[in-house]
Amino acid sequence: MLDTKPIILSFYFFHHKITQIMPNTYSQLYIQIVFAVKGRQNFIKESFRVELQKYISGIIAEKKQKLYAIYCMQDHTHILVSIKPDIAISNLVGTIKSISASFIKDKNFEKNFAWQEGFGAFSYSKSQSLDVVNYILNQPMHHKKKTFKDEYFDLLIKFGIEFDEKYLFAFYE
Repeated sequence: MLDTKPIILSFYFFHHKITQIMPNTYSQLYIQIVFAVKGRQNFIKESFRVELQKYISGIIAEKKQKLYAIYCMQDHTHILVSIKPDIAISNLVGTIKSISASFIKDKNFEKNFAWQEGFGAFSYSKSQSLDVVNYILNQPMHHKKKTFKDEYFDLLIKFGIEFDEKYLFAFYE
């Protein structure tokens, strides 16, 4: 009969290592995260945009990630973070979206607020990070020239990400 103890111990050891940062683990991972308001509604108003950005900044800090830039447009949000290897991007984004949606509703900013499912995540080098920060902080000027749909498609194409339009955010013109 096969002894399964070493397999179980190995699985436990492996599982234990992926849930904590190993000693002497170093990383520099710059990720731009983009996600949209459900139905692309213009629910993020200028009257509470800065407060929302500060709240999301707090969520990111609580998760022990470093925020470089954030800008919440009326219908979508851009964030640049330096992410540590002990958290999955999808977990960070899920937490940001869940907690910030509750914040918006609890503060009575928008009672029907929700984020759309999904997000975009795009990686950059340190040498590109300042350009990305400037890009994010200048979103209002950028969107005078380009729609969110065009911007998002351009990012997907630039990063060589294959996509099917039917699975992207709901885009309304």
